[in-house]
Amino acid sequence: MLWDVDYTLVDADGLGTRMYEIVFKQAFGRELPGVPPKAGRTDRAIALDTLAMAGVSEPRAHVDRFLAALARQAAATDGAAGALVRPMAGAPAAIAALARAGLAGAGLAGAGLAGAGLRQSVLTGNIRPLAALKLGAAGLGEHLDLDAGAYGDAHEVRAELVPVARLAASRRYGAEFAGASTVLVGDTPLDVAAALATGARAVGVATGSYSAADLVASGAHAVLPDLTDPARVLAAVLG
Repeated sequence: MLWDVDYTLVDADGLGTRMYEIVFKQAFGRELPGVPPKAGRTDRAIALDTLAMAGVSEPRAHVDRFLAALARQAAATDGAAGALVRPMAGAPAAIAALARAGLAGAGLAGAGLAGAGLRQSVLTGNIRPLAALKLGAAGLGEHLDLDAGAYGDAHEVRAELVPVARLAASRRYGAEFAGASTVLVGDTPLDVAAALATGARAVGVATGSYSAADLVASGAHAVLPDLTDPARVLAAVLG
């Protein structure tokens, strides 16, 4: 299963936006005038729109350099910045409960996950160093295999990250994760759309800027108000 990061697992208190501002000023010698909407989008798409909004000519020519600088900034961020990050309510217990279920094999055959067990990673719009920074600062890294996930530098379109994660997980575990044996959990309609476009199971969590009704309307197979009830999270993931 693949977790979204921002406002699903962590509240990073605008850490990513501040890093965008730092990287832009370093690269172009002026203040960043603004950042486009970010919810559910990938850093590659956000960076492209950010550069275009700032009047950078031929923004596509600068995106890879911008993302590389963002990765360096995330890797160099000290503990003080990481202290801004906190786990969303219930996230540690939900991750731990799913880890126990994976070890026990409880209910996994019905979900089509019996071959490899239930494995947890992330499918996030963040580039990997930024995702790792946030998850580490929130104390959520123990049960998440970040090598089996997909990150926001891979593509502008979130749905295109799903096959990237499936391939990574297949190589890691020697099993296929086609169809509903992949489960995406996220707080935006774009998370849901990525799952539906790739035949995965979609679990919405109404802890971000979208309501439960919004997530139901987007077509999620299950919608949770939050992650505070581990049994309910497990039932939503396993279907």
